Amino acid sequence: SLPAKLINGGIAGLIGVTCVFPIDLAKTRLQNQQNGQRLYTSMSDCLIKTIRSEGYFGMYRGAAVNLTLVTPEKAIKLAANDFFRHHLSKDGKKLTLLREMLAGCGAGTCQVIVTTPMEMLKIQLQDAGRIAAQKKLMAAQAQLSSSSAAGAAEPVVERRTTATQITRELLKSKGIAGLYKGLGATLLRDVPFSIVYFPLFANLNKLGQKDPNVKAPFYVSFLSGCVAGSTAAVAVNPCDVIKTRLQSLQRGVNEDTYSGILDCAKKIWQKEGPMAFLKGAYCRALVIAPLFGIAQVVYFIGIAEFLLDMLPKHRA
Repeated sequence: SLPAKLINGGIAGLIGVTCVFPIDLAKTRLQNQQNGQRLYTSMSDCLIKTIRSEGYFGMYRGAAVNLTLVTPEKAIKLAANDFFRHHLSKDGKKLTLLREMLAGCGAGTCQVIVTTPMEMLKIQLQDAGRIAAQKKLMAAQAQLSSSSAAGAAEPVVERRTTATQITRELLKSKGIAGLYKGLGATLLRDVPFSIVYFPLFANLNKLGQKDPNVKAPFYVSFLSGCVAGSTAAVAVNPCDVIKTRLQSLQRGVNEDTYSGILDCAKKIWQKEGPMAFLKGAYCRALVIAPLFGIAQVVYFIGIAEFLLDMLPKHRA
């Protein structure tokens, strides 16, 4: 049933995000840093420096936004894919690869309703620590190079903002469109991701089914979700880099600003080289693999069906 699918998708998203959020934070910071202003050399370096400067919970900056909105986001994504697969199938026959890709395309298009504002708010909170650390480093360098106390730079104090404050400011200055900054780039990432992910997962999962009418074992669904998720994540990473850059409202010292998707892609290519489009790909694969592996296990086990079935018995 639709309620069960929505509940399953929501539970799957909550569990998955909680497990992999620190890696996602590292991905955002690695993607946003530009040449000449590099604070982190790798994912592990980023997480270690984050813990040292911001504490353990610094790795979970922006998690509240993600945990709040990931339930409808994952629910829409998984339920929409099932919906389109059902309506594209003919008399219950096996879907062709093209129809599976079309179903994935529909799911990716539907989810951006929630994904775009969620990602936009999350990125501001995740990247705030990097910008503050960069400013502190610049201030320290200025203080060392100054020849007298009068020329010493004042210490930089980070002004922490919340998702609610950012939302209010955006709504006040730009209206609802402010929350949908980077919508085109989000579509450019999520639609191809779903086109690759869902057909690949479905076909990998079928390999573990002894009978077409019986669900595959949970470990098959988990591994299928991990493989399909990491493959799709790396495939669309260039679009994710562009999306992250466009949705960042605050910039570090001497960092570029962008007017759109093409302008962003052009500046990254010219100033940072083609390998810059793979920034954070390793982190993204590590985030998406367990996230979708866990999501598919929860979704296919059907926790919601069990809970919904228990309700009438409980009432009785």
